[in-house]
Amino acid sequence: MNTEPLNCAETVQRLDDYLDRELSAEEVAAVEQHLEHCVGCAGAFAVEQGLLDAIRAKLTRLRMPAGLMAKISSRLSAR
Repeated sequence: MNTEPLNCAETVQRLDDYLDRELSAEEVAAVEQHLEHCVGCAGAFAVEQGLLDAIRAKLTRLRMPAGLMAKISSRLSAR
C-alpha cells in the first residue's frame, strides 16, 4: 500500500475518476485525505461535484423520444 500522500496535482488529476467511482479503495482514501486538508483542492472538487450534480439533475428532467432506446439497443447489438 502506498502511504505517500497525494499532492495537489495528483489529487486534481484523479477528481473525475473519484466522482465517477472509478478509483481503487486506496486511491479513494488518498484523495479524501487530501481533500480534508487542502482548501484549494476541496474548492476544485466542489466545483466539479456541483457541475456533475447539475448535469444529473438536467438529465433526469429530459424525456427520451419514443423508440430511441430500441434504436440504441439495436445498434449496440449489431456490433
